[in-house]
Amino acid sequence: MSTVSARVSGRTTGGRHPGEASGPLGVEPDPASGFAATSPGHSAGSLAKFHAPEVVFGIGSLGEAGFAAVRLGARRPMIVTDPGVIEAGWVAMLRHHLAEAGLRPVQFSQVTPNPKDREIRAAYEYYLQEQADVLIAIGGGSCIDAAKGVAILSGNGGQILDYAGVDQVSRPIPPTLMIPSTSGTGADVSQFCIVTDTASAVKITIMGRALVPDISITDPLLLTTMPEDLNAATGLDALTHGIESFVSLAHNPLADTHALNAVGLVFGHLRATQEDPGEHEHRTKMAQASLQAGLAFSNAILGATHSMSHQVGGLLDAPHGVVNGVLLPHVIRYNAASSPQRFIALARAAGLVVDGLPGQEAAELLATHVRRLADDVGVPRGLGELGVTESDIPRLARTTMHDACLTTNPRSVSVEDVAQLFRQAL
Repeated sequence: MSTVSARVSGRTTGGRHPGEASGPLGVEPDPASGFAATSPGHSAGSLAKFHAPEVVFGIGSLGEAGFAAVRLGARRPMIVTDPGVIEAGWVAMLRHHLAEAGLRPVQFSQVTPNPKDREIRAAYEYYLQEQADVLIAIGGGSCIDAAKGVAILSGNGGQILDYAGVDQVSRPIPPTLMIPSTSGTGADVSQFCIVTDTASAVKITIMGRALVPDISITDPLLLTTMPEDLNAATGLDALTHGIESFVSLAHNPLADTHALNAVGLVFGHLRATQEDPGEHEHRTKMAQASLQAGLAFSNAILGATHSMSHQVGGLLDAPHGVVNGVLLPHVIRYNAASSPQRFIALARAAGLVVDGLPGQEAAELLATHVRRLADDVGVPRGLGELGVTESDIPRLARTTMHDACLTTNPRSVSVEDVAQLFRQAL
């Protein structure tokens, strides 16, 4: 166990009162109010929990990293990043700010997209070797998830795959500071950690309040160095977060506000960031979209799109946001059959005129609108273009059924339903 664990207090999944629900899974929606109760036995309007880190947002906010790390008790923080972020120059800038604050950082950069269990193990061993304390991730969701994985192992031991599921992290973890360089994953504010099980070629979901970072710093300048394909993928990921969290069985009024605003921001600004990558206004709006979508899904959880996307990513190491962009229109149509009214507000937030339309018609317009945006930013029209074949579908459908995100999908899903959705998306 890291030396930091002994001096961290309160950084656990604990702190609940006896009988209090640990999270939104397993809730029942209240049809009268339109949002879900947060725990069994509560009426829908009686209680809404909202987990969030301290957020520092705005152009130039990377300069606050040293002060933030010091506030977390850092002396020898470990930076978790990847070669692309190093090449862009952001890690050197971060190290400068940390040194200005009197800190002696170490660095681990062997993280790949869809972070692997073996990478997290290697990072953890390096963390112990260097006697590091606070974990600082700078990069996309893969770097942030890897840092969360190191934090889990530092405080709890074992193997990272041992913690799949909800609230399996029971002991304190080191403080975490997250600095996203993409506009979509929301990992810097969420209670999720997604890891690829390399032996089984599936992604596992680790979820719990302990994984909500202590501090999130979002500097829109970091987004200007994203490659065009990554910008498109992460933007569609943010859109999926907003839409899925709004219709989730665990949604609540606090999360709803962030979800709707995120949807509007993505439709309003993603295309412009593709056309003019260095322009600051649209980048700032997309950074805000990512942040708000992350806050929404961290508190309301997600649905079938993410459950299915995780499986494709695990099998083919495919870009998560791109897979979401392909699947999302099909899942919108599927879910609208049972909860059509929720899609009216989403369609309106997306800029569509839906006044007086039935919910299913609004959902159909929204699905078409999502596909048009995906076309405009260069996302393939089918999973087949990413390498998925008909023979993969039975396996993908089976593993989807074990994903935690499926629990809050607004419409019940069977393995046959999932297989049919995959076929539609081929």
